[in-house]
Amino acid sequence: MKVILGLGNPGKEYAGTRHNVGWWVLDHLADAWRTDGWRKDGEALTSSGTVGGLKVRLVKPQTFMNLSGAVLKPWLRRPFWAAASDLLVVSDEVQLPVGSYRFRAKGSAGGHNGLKSVEQALKTQDYARLRVGVGPDDPQRRIGDLADYVLGEFGKGERETVRASLPTFEEALRCWTTEGIEVVMNRFNR
Repeated sequence: MKVILGLGNPGKEYAGTRHNVGWWVLDHLADAWRTDGWRKDGEALTSSGTVGGLKVRLVKPQTFMNLSGAVLKPWLRRPFWAAASDLLVVSDEVQLPVGSYRFRAKGSAGGHNGLKSVEQALKTQDYARLRVGVGPDDPQRRIGDLADYVLGEFGKGERETVRASLPTFEEALRCWTTEGIEVVMNRFNR
């Protein structure tokens, strides 16, 4: 089974924030792939379906960002499941401007507390990820306090830019389920 973990924070007050863009992607996938409804599963909400003949589970941790990796512990005990081939994590990335994104097969957390938690739970950096840009268009623009910035809401134009990328993410993640992260990186990274 393929697992797509979207990072975010629970609570209505965080729904429109930059830090919750991982959940936006999962909500889009759930609609596009017509997965079953969201249901409580331990410390997460999950929705399951089939994509390209493979079982897929979408996972939204209901812990706060810095504890997100805890929801993966049950998966680590499953035979024939490996994070390197069966997990993809979707997170926000402040170092990429809104409208940009990057797929990677592995790598560091880059200071992202949700990714740090995932790495701590997995005890490896070897898992696929989609980092969705939430940073300012101008790299010279100071964003002030990082926590305030990522917990702030997108501007209207930024929100629409992210939403316009959702069909591309759906296509890429469908490709990941059947062809793997290397194909996705070659085909979709810009």
